[in-house]
Amino acid sequence: MNIALWIAAGLLAAAFLFAGAFKAAQPPDKLVATGLGWVEDWPAWSVKAIGIVEVLGAIGLVLPALVDILPILVPLAATGLAITMVGAIVVHARRKENQSLPANLLLLALSVFVAWGRFGPHAF
Repeated sequence: MNIALWIAAGLLAAAFLFAGAFKAAQPPDKLVATGLGWVEDWPAWSVKAIGIVEVLGAIGLVLPALVDILPILVPLAATGLAITMVGAIVVHARRKENQSLPANLLLLALSVFVAWGRFGPHAF
């Protein structure tokens, strides 16, 4: 189970690092042009903040466990990213962007799995 949790955390970290860095670094018009239509409904600072939160969450999924400093941050990061995905699901559902929902649900499920495993039976 430990290996499955590491794989899930690694996949989550890669996905959120990429997505978060993209949101934090690109201007809103470029984000809209690449298919992130929801950006039009939000101020630019909040989109960048979401990107930064995703990058920090990605780092929190793996770094504390790797360096064995405050490993409790791993399940906390997973929980935070799960909450972020619930928000993303709500936004996409309201905008009827149904093509985004499967990826959001997968990321939510993986985040919940890591949080459950690292808070519970397979904590560091």
